[in-house]
Amino acid sequence: MDLNKISSPSFLKNLNKKELEQLAKEIRSFLIEKCSVTGGHIGPNLGVVELTIMLHKMFDSPKDKFLWDVGHQAYVHKILTGRASQFDTLRQFKGLCGFPKLVESEHDEWETGHSSTSLSAAMGMAAARDIKKEKNYVVPIIGDGALTGGMALEALNHIGHEKTNMIVILNDNEMSIAPNVGALHSVLGRLRTAKEYSKAKEELESLINKVPVLGGKLAATAERVKDSLKYLVVSGVFFEELGFKYLGPIDGHDFEALETTLQYAKKVKGPVLVHVITKKGKGYKPAEDDTIGNWHGTGPYKMETGAFVKSVTKGPAWSSLIAETVRKISHEDERVVTITPAMPVGSKLQGIQQDFPNRFFDVGIAEQHAATMAAGLATQKMKPFLAIYSTFLQRAYDQVLHDIARPNLNVFIGIDRAGLVGADGETHQGVFDIAFLRHIPNMTIMMPKDENEGQHMVKTAIEYDGGPIALRYPRGNGIGVPMDDELKVLPIGSWEVLREGKDASILTFGTTIPMAMEAAAALALQGVEVEVVNARFIKPMDVDMLHRILTNNKPILTIEEAILQGGFGSGVLEFAHDHGYQHALIDRMGIPDHFIEHGNVDQLLKEIHMTAEDTVTRIHTLLQHKQQVGLKLQ
Repeated sequence: MDLNKISSPSFLKNLNKKELEQLAKEIRSFLIEKCSVTGGHIGPNLGVVELTIMLHKMFDSPKDKFLWDVGHQAYVHKILTGRASQFDTLRQFKGLCGFPKLVESEHDEWETGHSSTSLSAAMGMAAARDIKKEKNYVVPIIGDGALTGGMALEALNHIGHEKTNMIVILNDNEMSIAPNVGALHSVLGRLRTAKEYSKAKEELESLINKVPVLGGKLAATAERVKDSLKYLVVSGVFFEELGFKYLGPIDGHDFEALETTLQYAKKVKGPVLVHVITKKGKGYKPAEDDTIGNWHGTGPYKMETGAFVKSVTKGPAWSSLIAETVRKISHEDERVVTITPAMPVGSKLQGIQQDFPNRFFDVGIAEQHAATMAAGLATQKMKPFLAIYSTFLQRAYDQVLHDIARPNLNVFIGIDRAGLVGADGETHQGVFDIAFLRHIPNMTIMMPKDENEGQHMVKTAIEYDGGPIALRYPRGNGIGVPMDDELKVLPIGSWEVLREGKDASILTFGTTIPMAMEAAAALALQGVEVEVVNARFIKPMDVDMLHRILTNNKPILTIEEAILQGGFGSGVLEFAHDHGYQHALIDRMGIPDHFIEHGNVDQLLKEIHMTAEDTVTRIHTLLQHKQQVGLKLQ
């Protein structure tokens, strides 16, 4: 059928098994073709084709509420709700979002991008339904990786306690981004092998019912026997103990099994958990064969071979550079321990994991635990390296403040994907970490201008004994500078002048330095000499250099690929205010006070007026303002 002509999922009600199987085949072909051009989360979506089709066949969206946990597996849902024609724009500037989006469709009930939120939101929706005395199903779909997140466990506990009517779909594909870890994952593994449990339990109950009742003692013994069988076969039946009716595990690619189980689940009163086993990447061999997460989310690839289309780059990937430097130092310093919350692949930590298996911990999707574990290591004179995406560090804010910074522990936080990340959009843009870290006492924050300075910052962070220190580094690759053979420690709080200039100063760091240098060169051709400063330490700032600039009454433009409110530029304004520079001319360029959606980073920067041309304009405006102020003072 023509997927582009689908306007709603209602057509599924009339399809038979053969027609459903044909539809699944067509959807897989469509996804493989479209994602080969745009990139995207191809692996997770190929794994949920039959599941998504059957959910939409058995329920009535949007009356019934689907909540896709993490949300990167909602492409099939988008196709079935009328958005196939937009897939050429998937994750592109002004195009279709790679995650559920409220403004896109009435069928998108919950916006996600971070894991483990669906069950709590579903509890809220179910509570609202019950308060309003409405009748509809609330169906969160959560993966086995996301289920390890603390919020998910808190929500399971509450839902089971309240006996809320809800159908939870546990999509168990044995992988999230990297292979799943932890005791809960092991429980699911045992459940996968316990398919005979329900049958055995039924046979035992039948046998007990045939035994003449000889008082309460026999009945109590029978119950203990049933419990013993339960614990023997399924090692606790975790979900039943939390108050859920457990159904499964079932084959998530078998339409008949899905239909039968979902029909039964709809009749159960109280919370139900349907355990579905799926194959990530199903139907596309390169994705099916992936065991480490390379096909979780990809850029463009060659559809025929599965070979990734590599962009032309000059320098090494930032994640690889930082991880490789930590690995080298770990060979020399046995105190270094690396921790990551489920991102060994994304943060390129496999080399560390291989070389130091006893000093490497992937704690799963548990950012709060990761941060406090790092704090615990630091109390024992170890040097923990916490490698975490900026967007996921948000989830561990209290642990950074309360458990790391307050006792002033020596934890090295590697903030991966700092700045705009592009296609993953507003849920993943790493633009808030400066604002939520800068106000925390004892915190040091730095960001390098290039990969050579980056490796020296790794050395600086590991040698630093003054408390927590955060190193921000962007997504993508370095610029291809020569690399020093010997690592050195940088003076904390030191900036460097990259270009002299008497008329104004640009203070910036990291990815925006090339833009500042380009603007300064353009201004020089116009007779304006602008100083460009690599403000590599965001906190503490270079006090001596700031005094020098402000004493000379030079206008200042701060530039940061981060949110302006509470950011680096705010720190410069605070400094000027606190030291009595009442007439200082300071302008700030950065991310405005709204969420930045998906798209190519260069397009996004142009959209928010953060280009070399905009920089030139802002400098001219500052100089005109200075001239006007000077005339008034005369």
